[in-house]
Amino acid sequence: MIARLGMAALVAASVSTAAVARDYVSMAGSSTVFPFATIVAEQVGKKPGLKTPVVESGGSSVGKKGACEGIGTEFIDIGNASSRMKTGELERCNNNGIDVTEIKVGYDGIVLANLRSGASLDITREQLGMALAAKVPNADGTAFIDNPYQQWSDIDASLPNFAIKVMGPPTTSGTRASFEEMVNEKGLCKKNEAAKAILKAEGKKAKTCRVIRTDGAYIEAGEQDNLIVQKLQEDSEAFGIFGFSYLDQNSDVVKGAKIEGVEPTFEAIAAGDYPISRDLWFYIKKPHVGVVPGVQAYAREWTKHWDEDGILAEAGMIPMSDDERASYAAAIEELPSLTADMLK
Repeated sequence: MIARLGMAALVAASVSTAAVARDYVSMAGSSTVFPFATIVAEQVGKKPGLKTPVVESGGSSVGKKGACEGIGTEFIDIGNASSRMKTGELERCNNNGIDVTEIKVGYDGIVLANLRSGASLDITREQLGMALAAKVPNADGTAFIDNPYQQWSDIDASLPNFAIKVMGPPTTSGTRASFEEMVNEKGLCKKNEAAKAILKAEGKKAKTCRVIRTDGAYIEAGEQDNLIVQKLQEDSEAFGIFGFSYLDQNSDVVKGAKIEGVEPTFEAIAAGDYPISRDLWFYIKKPHVGVVPGVQAYAREWTKHWDEDGILAEAGMIPMSDDERASYAAAIEELPSLTADMLK
């Protein structure tokens, strides 16, 4: 009991001492959440008595790791993510003695986009997985082999007759993780009959398909989605993978491919019709609440702008339902600690 009290006092002293050096909210993480978090931060900065929070990108893994790493203002207060924290990631928090509160803020679609003057694409998740997975079924469906497809038309004659060249996020990105799960795993390994048969014969799970090829067909373009949009303007045959909000903001330059006949639109994603969509989150480091000025005030600010008519929807974020917004607004006030059972 004495040891516990001693550790609690040490933690409190660590945060309060470091707080003298920082009097604003600091966060980092998902490039998809970044523009929305920045909008909210700017709104906070307009209020008397609070400084504008500092928002940095870096990828969802950076946000989730940062939320669980270290107590004291040399560490971030909030981690942004476009993929939900997994139990293994939460273990880092537990091992470091850090409680976090999980807040969902909305939804986003992942788009495959190219120049407006380029080819129009209508592609299935299975075909897209065949184009980008590191391993695909061989011709007779008996084994996985290194991806041999060089042109889109090698996969299906209805697809463009030019080289597969897709720019997208790195492995630290929640967009990348979500794409691998929804396209490579669920689109290829759970829809392709040959892939399913091989996995069954080998006693492997569909996660086998998640890995993206590294032979040059997929090009890691960093965590800045705006950079991918810029690079697409230099190559009319290239495609890029990024969040819907960047398509929405750059619709005069790029267009989104149809996925299984569905265009990536605000309405289609909100209705659940667009096949590649995911949740957006942030994680509050609870030991910093009430010590670093403005942590909870920043979280509350989201609730003023995340509905259908709010500035976040105008920026391309897909709103949650009324019930979900009410649930997470309550969580911002009550700050429940995230547990492994909540992630199941």
